[in-house]
Amino acid sequence: MSQETTYLELSEVDGAAHKFYEVVVDDAMMTVRYGRIGDQGQVKTTGYPDNARARAAAAKKIGDKVRKGYAPAVPGVRQKRAVSRRQIVSTRSTARTAPVLWRYDSGAPAFGIFIDGRTCMVGNERGVITTLDHDARVLDQVRLPDGVKCIVADDAWIYAGCDDGNVYDLSGKIPRVAYAIAPDIDIYWLDIHDGVLGVSDADGGIAAIDHEDEFLWRRPGRGRSAWMVRCDTDAVYHGDSTGVSGYDWRTGQELWHTRTGSVLFGWQERDAVFAGTATREVVRIGKDGRAARTYRADAPVFSCATAEDGRYVFAGDSQSSIYCFAEDGTRLWKLGTGCGSAYSMQYHEQRLYVVTTSGHLACIDASEPAIRAAEAGSVPEVVDVKAPARLPEPAAFTQVEVVGDAGNDVMVECIEQGGRLRVHVLSTGYRRDWSVQFPKGIREPGARYLVTEVRESGRGGFYRAYGDIRRLR
Repeated sequence: MSQETTYLELSEVDGAAHKFYEVVVDDAMMTVRYGRIGDQGQVKTTGYPDNARARAAAAKKIGDKVRKGYAPAVPGVRQKRAVSRRQIVSTRSTARTAPVLWRYDSGAPAFGIFIDGRTCMVGNERGVITTLDHDARVLDQVRLPDGVKCIVADDAWIYAGCDDGNVYDLSGKIPRVAYAIAPDIDIYWLDIHDGVLGVSDADGGIAAIDHEDEFLWRRPGRGRSAWMVRCDTDAVYHGDSTGVSGYDWRTGQELWHTRTGSVLFGWQERDAVFAGTATREVVRIGKDGRAARTYRADAPVFSCATAEDGRYVFAGDSQSSIYCFAEDGTRLWKLGTGCGSAYSMQYHEQRLYVVTTSGHLACIDASEPAIRAAEAGSVPEVVDVKAPARLPEPAAFTQVEVVGDAGNDVMVECIEQGGRLRVHVLSTGYRRDWSVQFPKGIREPGARYLVTEVRESGRGGFYRAYGDIRRLR
């Protein structure tokens, strides 16, 4: 029996939607592929008792899409739209040079950064994420399908937002797709707290997505160009061209709005959020919406960070300068990076780490003696580290090793519930009625998998897979 293929596209002139939907019926199997035009997209295959039922299911799905505005099209005629990427016209700083200890040249402009006690991570526009130790030795590299938007941590999990519209879980040896964001959302930034993903976009919108990669809510913001989103236990904090808003994470109800200059970056601490703005300042706002303090720079602020609980506030501007302020707003110092403007930054144990327009991850000694020496013109000799000459191969994030022995890993099973694939724990000691946050791209109904760990979410009600995943034969 020959295959029957239906290919549809929805492409709006204003740029809001640019996506495809393909349905293939082959005997009693129906395969749906969907995503952004020009991408490979996500694939889901479902089996039916016979061809007639497979065709009926396909007709229903096609009808639903046509009613939403999709129309028949020819693959490859419409081209992939350019991804929105931050562009800074970076100029050379006129300040003295900061005490840079080392800098790693990733080979392309870099946005993603994550620092902890063991490692430093940088992700660039080529999709390459490099892990180094604190002495700039390269430990590992992985390559995602498209440019890295940002790298964020959620408890023990580390995620990378990618220009292909996916968010990848980096906790195992192989990156896995944890969230596939709707194709009509042009992602600017994202953050995750206890499995809830917050996404801000080019149109100024804000969305919250749960651990099963399903919308909790989605709404427009007050302005455009939303470069800030931060999440915590109570709220999602969102910054756009008009200022910063707080939203209830469950419902999307706006809790408060504070006007600022156009927000270009966001940071948070326990009791406050910090917004870097085009009006040359970082604004500290309490999580009740009250603007508490302003930290003045000399050019638009494209990144900011703090020491613990806001004891120091750091900022990076469009003129390749970085600043340090005391908690009360007093400027303590301003120095040049020597390697471009900071797209993002993070402070850790008296070192300030920045990723820059030139593609560097730079480690700056932010201790008081080193800063005073730099202000006097004395800086250490920089250790320059180049990226490996050969790019790593793209990660095979849909491949799963098949094994015959469960060993000490946790066993989970994928089942179909209400037309959706859910994963539940089979091993003893876990609640069978709780679902598991588990990569969608490798789920198959009836399959059993082995996971390094399964941990209860902070709020309870579901589990989260952590570490490596293998399929049980």
